[in-house]
Amino acid sequence: MPLSELPTLNAVLNAVSASLILAGWVLIRRRDIAGHRACMLGAVGASILFLAGYGVYHAVHGSTRFTGEGLVRTLYFAVLTSHTVLAALLVPLIPATLWFAFTSRYERHARLARWTVPMCFYVSVTGVTIYLMLHRL
Repeated sequence: MPLSELPTLNAVLNAVSASLILAGWVLIRRRDIAGHRACMLGAVGASILFLAGYGVYHAVHGSTRFTGEGLVRTLYFAVLTSHTVLAALLVPLIPATLWFAFTSRYERHARLARWTVPMCFYVSVTGVTIYLMLHRL
C-alpha cells in the first residue's frame, strides 16, 4: 500500500470504530452482552490499527498543513483541539474500562464506560472529520 493511501485507510478505521462503538452501545442497552463485547473489542482493534497507521504515516511523511482560511480554519482547529485533548484523556480511560470488564467488575466498568464510550465515539467521528477537512477540502 502506498504511503499516500494511509490517511484514507485511517479514516475508514475511525469510521469502523465509531460504527462498532454505536452498535456496542445499542447492544448493551438490549442486554446482548456477547454482541456488546464483540463490538467493543472490534472498536478497540480498529483503533489500534488506526494508531499503527497514523504512527507510520506521520513518522515517514510528517505533518500535513491545513490550508483552509477564514471560518473553516477556525472550525478545523476547534475540532482538532477537542479531538486531540479527548484522545489524550482516553489513553488511561480505555485500558481502565476494559480492565474492569475483564475482571468482572461490571458496576465500575459501566460507571467508567458512561464517560469513555461517548468520548471514544466523538474522537472517532472527529477523526473522520479532520481527515475530510485536511485531505478532501
